[in-house]
Amino acid sequence: MEENRPAGARQARDLVRVAFGPAVVALGIIAAVTLLQLLIANSDMTGALGAIASMWLGVHQVPISIAGRQLGVMPLLPVLLMVWGTARSTAQATSPQSSWLVVRWVVASAVSGPLLMAAIALAVIHDASSVIAELQTPNALHAFACVLVVHAIGAAIGVSSRVGRRALVASSLPDWVGDSVRAAAAGMLALLGLSGVVMTGSLIVHWSTMQELYAITDSIFGQLSLTVLSVLYAPNVIVGTAAMTVGSSAHIGFATFSSFTVFGGDIPALPILAAVPTPPLGPGWVALLIVGASSGVAVGQQCARRALPLVAATAKLLVAALFGASAMALLAYGGSGRLGNFGDVGVDQDALITGVFFWFAVVGWVTVVMSGGIRRRPKRPKPPPAPTPSDEHEDDEQTSPVALADDVRPSTDPADEAAETSSGTAEDAAESSPDSAEVNVEQSADRAHADVVPETDNAGDDVAASAESDDESPPSPDEVRRLPD
Repeated sequence: MEENRPAGARQARDLVRVAFGPAVVALGIIAAVTLLQLLIANSDMTGALGAIASMWLGVHQVPISIAGRQLGVMPLLPVLLMVWGTARSTAQATSPQSSWLVVRWVVASAVSGPLLMAAIALAVIHDASSVIAELQTPNALHAFACVLVVHAIGAAIGVSSRVGRRALVASSLPDWVGDSVRAAAAGMLALLGLSGVVMTGSLIVHWSTMQELYAITDSIFGQLSLTVLSVLYAPNVIVGTAAMTVGSSAHIGFATFSSFTVFGGDIPALPILAAVPTPPLGPGWVALLIVGASSGVAVGQQCARRALPLVAATAKLLVAALFGASAMALLAYGGSGRLGNFGDVGVDQDALITGVFFWFAVVGWVTVVMSGGIRRRPKRPKPPPAPTPSDEHEDDEQTSPVALADDVRPSTDPADEAAETSSGTAEDAAESSPDSAEVNVEQSADRAHADVVPETDNAGDDVAASAESDDESPPSPDEVRRLPD
């Protein structure tokens, strides 16, 4: 049925799915959870729509204010799932052969649909705040900006997975920019994954503390709610652990945690926060820096997959380190904010950017060099040396015209020429006709005898002429003709 539909109808359906698919799915899940909580708490449905709209905006990292207290530290897991859903829907609506007009329409749909729903949510919250005095309407500009950024990032990831290589070829950027993005992603995954392992190990070490935090409620529903909240806030704790592994610090109000020191303070009673170190801090926590170095090795290995000259390889590594540091700073900013009476929660952004860039660039550079990621340029052939005047003079002497004339001068001996002529004539005659060979030989002999034996009358005249021409020297035997007896 789908293949029989016109192309315009299929594109319109894809655009609608991109615009409202992920946002509507998130809204449905939030509505189900909210209504379930209200039913379990035996509460009426007054203000249910306002609570659903506030939670939908909270998924996009929009702060929620209740009774004058701001909840600005929103869990990272829902927003990461929203980015993944947007990227998946845009990738399905885009093909590698799609025109740039279609790509622009897909991106515009992925952004405009959630913005429309954000406007509706703000209107619903404003209407519900007139009934529930504790509920406050968030800042509209901040809300629209958060929704726009979340879905724009997802759309960019989804579209680039389809037409990113073609766009890179069409642009004036170097070919290794795509490799830098992949290297940065590999470094971030390594950093966050190893930080998750460290967090899990710390939870095991502080298992008794986690049990004490679960003991604050006796109901199954309360413990289930704490477990769900711990899972939702697990990426926030992983990002804070990653900040510690690169040399930065994380803080919850006055409580500050790093790989070198810990300052105590009040923290929320959330079981996932049992993973934070407690003072006094042992020297073993300094080993967390190995995680940052390992992530730098992952970046270097990805950059060394395609060897480049020194300048290009260095630029590719630095761009990858910059991408990784920027992405980690964006994650840390999304997981930061104000948490009621506890104060601000987040990480030291400046130290985080510097630490991630340092480990990715320095350790990655060493890995690139050791892995053969630098290609040496081929040596240019040296031009032949210019000949000196002495060499030119020697060459002229060796190739003088006189020497060449002596080498190629032909033989001018009359006897040799006559022999060659007679032998060539005899061979040609013998080859042409065997029967006439004997006749030709006899004729040649008669002619030779006639030339050698001249007439008697002319012999004396020839001898006298020779004697007169050269009186001083007698004629040579060859010049004197033999007279007959």
